[in-house]
Amino acid sequence: MEIAFNTPSMRAGQHACPLAGALGCAFLDADSLHPATNIEKMRRGIPLTDADRRPWLAAVHGGIRESFGRSQDLVVACSALKQEYRAVLADGVPITWIYLKGSETLFRSRLGDREGHFVPVALLDSQLRALEEPSGAIVVDAARPVAEIVRQVLPRLSANN
Repeated sequence: MEIAFNTPSMRAGQHACPLAGALGCAFLDADSLHPATNIEKMRRGIPLTDADRRPWLAAVHGGIRESFGRSQDLVVACSALKQEYRAVLADGVPITWIYLKGSETLFRSRLGDREGHFVPVALLDSQLRALEEPSGAIVVDAARPVAEIVRQVLPRLSANN
């Protein structure tokens, strides 16, 4: 079972990693797979283009396929903002999408609280413009505490698989 958390830059890993722990499976933070050129561009507050994202999407998809090929469950924290990005990630792999839905105010606050990350708050506007809410995803309120989100998601994953 491959599970991807989908949200604009909002520390999805803080939600996905505890879920991976609860499921006893591996965790992948998709931000760790961005090429250095993307990281530098974002660090300077320049939004990524679809072309910029292609190598990153390919790397994330490679990690998902590798896990799937070994029959290992994987939880991925990823800002796959557009349907076309999610289609790339899900190519040949069954993925359950979890959408952390929240307000711009919430995302802005959490991004502002995040230390040591290369995505500045200034990029939120471009991410929200690009966001296409996923259809068929498990939707949870991103404002809820992490433990509550995990408790909400676990039974819904069982129902989906």
